[in-house]
Amino acid sequence: MVNIPKQRRTFCKGRNCRKHTVHKVSQYKSGKRRTTSQGGRRYGYKQEGYGGQTRPIFHKKAKVTKKIVLRMECNECHHINQVALKRAKIFLLNSEKKQKDELDQW
Repeated sequence: MVNIPKQRRTFCKGRNCRKHTVHKVSQYKSGKRRTTSQGGRRYGYKQEGYGGQTRPIFHKKAKVTKKIVLRMECNECHHINQVALKRAKIFLLNSEKKQKDELDQW
């Protein structure tokens, strides 16, 4: 389980800052894929007509987790920095950390 506060004081790599400042932390999520990109158009043309499925469909999913990527935005210069964390099943974005005895145990 990874528990991270919503604000973090860390080094800003922005052109103007170059010092430790408070950053707003959020989780990075990839955007929607465009079918009009070159690969999508090529795949669509190849699929047209008779002949069934032309490219392999990936079925052997081995990983259960994904790597967590933090998107940190500087409060002063609004420079955005991304940091990859370890793999985890549970990711929490909290304002304060919970104590060990406060965690929900079943």
